[in-house]
Amino acid sequence: MTAYTATVTVRLKRGVLDPEAETTQQALERLGFELSDLRSADRFEVDLDAADADEAADRADEMAERLLANPTIHDYDVAVAER
Repeated sequence: MTAYTATVTVRLKRGVLDPEAETTQQALERLGFELSDLRSADRFEVDLDAADADEAADRADEMAERLLANPTIHDYDVAVAER
């Protein structure tokens, strides 16, 4: 078994209201920053042991599907790196 860190980034799908990002974008624009869009995201870092990177990614994907993300309103990405 090898130690891996799986990073799961969860964000709202385009078209789903994101009040946190909207408020942050307005504040950044008041500070003089020009933005075309801003989206908020949650990032989870999961340390786990697996036989290989593919198994670690599969396990993190299952975690995202079952708990970390709601597939109806969220998109998510999984990235795996050896620890």
